Amino acid sequence: MGGAIEEFFASLPVRAPAVLRGPASGTLQVDLTEGNRTEHWYVRLAPGSVQVTRERCPADATFTVSAKLFEELADGREAGVAAVFRNEATFSGNVLLFLLFRRFFPDPPGTRDPREIAREHVGRSE
Repeated sequence: MGGAIEEFFASLPVRAPAVLRGPASGTLQVDLTEGNRTEHWYVRLAPGSVQVTRERCPADATFTVSAKLFEELADGREAGVAAVFRNEATFSGNVLLFLLFRRFFPDPPGTRDPREIAREHVGRSE
């Protein structure tokens, strides 16, 4: 599977302190499918830290998605929750772990914080 996927998982430990601030923790198994092949990634989430391994270990939740769609999630072209709602990805187990993990996916290109837009609007009307 693609180098973009490897880079995404490799970046998680460095990004974790800014992304994971709450008290939740657990292990998420990410299953990436391509044809009849599945790659397993295990992501241990804890406040301010992430450990990623390919070695099988017990997981509190499983997120299953095609490798192609995962690359789109990793570069912001797709949204994780939307993919689950469209049944293009599946999730089982502790939903909080998926909600934490999706914070690592970037916003779609061109997305702006609504508060920023409101501040600009207020600034123009003064």
